[in-house]
Amino acid sequence: MKSPSSLLRLTLCQFAVCVLGIASLPALAQWQWTDSAGKTVFSDRAPPPEVPESAIRKRPGAAGPVTAATAGTKLVAPESPASAPVISRTDPTLNAKAKQAEQALAAQRDAEASQLRQARADNCKRAKSALAHLASGQRVARSNDKGEREVLDDAARALEQRRLQSVVDTECRGP
Repeated sequence: MKSPSSLLRLTLCQFAVCVLGIASLPALAQWQWTDSAGKTVFSDRAPPPEVPESAIRKRPGAAGPVTAATAGTKLVAPESPASAPVISRTDPTLNAKAKQAEQALAAQRDAEASQLRQARADNCKRAKSALAHLASGQRVARSNDKGEREVLDDAARALEQRRLQSVVDTECRGP
């Protein structure tokens, strides 16, 4: 285990390296050109307008010295995207997880659709059975709101048949 003083020294060294790194950033923004006397000039400001482009050796952020071939030229993006290499910036594990999530969602939708089809088939079966029972002509009784048993008259039977037929029409049709 390191002593607290060695950890402090290590931390101070890391801090010093960071400060030196940050302090050297302005050096990257340097201009370099040759003046009319042939002397090389270094500055953090652009050269005066009377300095020709061919005399400028380095610009801030330029990869290397300015040559006669590159002096006064502008960087242009390639016109055809086919000439540039295609770099995939997708994470394979992220794609796999997204695909799994899609498959789980599709499976859930299929399960819900299956349950809905099953419920509709059950409703269809019950409605057809009740409609057949009403059409048989037997006396049909049901309980009213008070819990008393009452027999359906012809008008109530016809109303119930129309209701059950509409249920059969909606629940027994195809998907």
